[in-house]
Amino acid sequence: MKGKNAISQMFSDIFIYKENTSDYNFILPETDSTNSCSSNTANSTQNEQDTSITSNYNKNLEFLKIKYNSLINSDVVIKNFDLVAMNKKFSAFIVYIDGMINTDTINCNILKPLMLKNLSNIGIENTSLFINNKHKNSKSNNSNINNLLDLINLSLLPQNAVTIEDNFSSIISGINSGNCALFVDTLDNAFNIDVKGFKQRSIGTPQNELVIRGSQEAFTEAIRTNTSLIRRLVNNENLVIENINVGEISKTACAVCYLKNIANDNLIAEVKYRLNNLNIDYLLSSGQLEQLIDDNNKSTFPQMIATERPDRTADYLLNGRVAVIVNGSPFVLVMPGVFLDFLSSPEDQNLKYQFSNLLKFLRILSYFITLLLPGFYLAITTFHLDTLPTELLFSIVSARNEIPFPVLFEILVMTISFELIREAGLRVPSAIGPTIGIVGALLVGQAAVDAKIVSPILIIIIAVTGISSFTIPDFSLSFHCRILQFIFIILGSLLGFLGIGIGMFYYLLSITSLKSFGVPYCVPFSPVTNMKGNKLFLVPPWKREFRKDFLNVKRVQRQKQISMSWHYKK
Repeated sequence: MKGKNAISQMFSDIFIYKENTSDYNFILPETDSTNSCSSNTANSTQNEQDTSITSNYNKNLEFLKIKYNSLINSDVVIKNFDLVAMNKKFSAFIVYIDGMINTDTINCNILKPLMLKNLSNIGIENTSLFINNKHKNSKSNNSNINNLLDLINLSLLPQNAVTIEDNFSSIISGINSGNCALFVDTLDNAFNIDVKGFKQRSIGTPQNELVIRGSQEAFTEAIRTNTSLIRRLVNNENLVIENINVGEISKTACAVCYLKNIANDNLIAEVKYRLNNLNIDYLLSSGQLEQLIDDNNKSTFPQMIATERPDRTADYLLNGRVAVIVNGSPFVLVMPGVFLDFLSSPEDQNLKYQFSNLLKFLRILSYFITLLLPGFYLAITTFHLDTLPTELLFSIVSARNEIPFPVLFEILVMTISFELIREAGLRVPSAIGPTIGIVGALLVGQAAVDAKIVSPILIIIIAVTGISSFTIPDFSLSFHCRILQFIFIILGSLLGFLGIGIGMFYYLLSITSLKSFGVPYCVPFSPVTNMKGNKLFLVPPWKREFRKDFLNVKRVQRQKQISMSWHYKK
């Protein structure tokens, strides 16, 4: 017994964590709660006061030096200089982050006009007018150039994007986004000057939504580049782009885009409400935002459209939807998204409707193949062999005659192997990725058949399923099918067709109960709505007279009843 206790004690000492407080030799000071509350109140008041810009040059300079840790930050530049205004010198400094600004803009449009004598800052001898007297002259109707603030803003700064701020929070936000801040002695305001010039990726071609006849432009990581691409395509003054910052630390800029004369006001308000009520520290991508604002984050169904194509985004906006652009992400979120949207391709609008409908039929077929084919094969070979033709049955039985494993083991091994090959092809360098995918599939499949681990017909089933998953145009919906595929495989192995039927029943329940920003996921089929503009397959372009009914847009009709007026003589 003593030996057992010693062994158990030894394992307990090794594997069980025991908190040891002997190493901590500090003690928190005990403070009175009243004093603590009062001190916190004082600190918060002090912080509020500190966010206001003062007229004291040294206080402003010291505040920014502490805020940006200027002694250790190598990319934060604080330059002191003397500002010449009407034969008088004022102490001034600028603050910017090196690498995010255009140096030529700062030199030519800020430092040169402020530091050098020119026609704008010489000629008046009475320099007392240019000491900040904004409060003294607030009730008088003087000329615009009656103090130093107006003189700098209206005459000395040849820069088109200048805003005057009275608090540090706006100034710091501007500096962090690539602006330059100008502080001048005696002024309790600062100038927030747009001098952005950081390196960014040029407009490229789409990588995931390839088309043959459509536009070859894709979104980039710069939010203003993306908004300009949308504006150029929409080309209408009713396009509204509102900025909302998300994240208490990162303050990531998000742009909400919509057409105010078309989009539903309730949809716009719901999108902005969800963005404004995210209590997170940071946001880095549209993929994170999608998970934070979708209706049901437990469902694997995609509930928002993620696209990298400006032309596709413009089409959705013109039909009454809302788009959200996240700074730093080349994918734009469009909401709401319904099931039929994820089976559509950007190519559909560019091809004749007969071609587009054929391709959509193939996508719907590939969706069901990806979801159900392995489960059906397992159910048939396990429970329902009598449903097969005799010749095919003999072929399957003879192929599996020397296989020592059950069908469930075979199909799981090959499905997981296919997923591993697919993932390996994505992660390795692009030059050898396709080679690994093709060679890996051939070698693994042929070796598995030769080793009598799987049957040849199973290789065909897995290959057809994998090819069908690539046919689904939306990446998220393809992932959804690949996950649900394993559930139907297990149900087919347990109960055959009955198990697959039960699984489809719960699957249809989940998809019909899902909503995206208040819109049922399966419209116009569940619930049944007006079929005008909501049909499964595309109609000819001259018959696309109405926008989708489920969006409740302000402008229902999008073209006249006779759109091809050239075809009909008056």
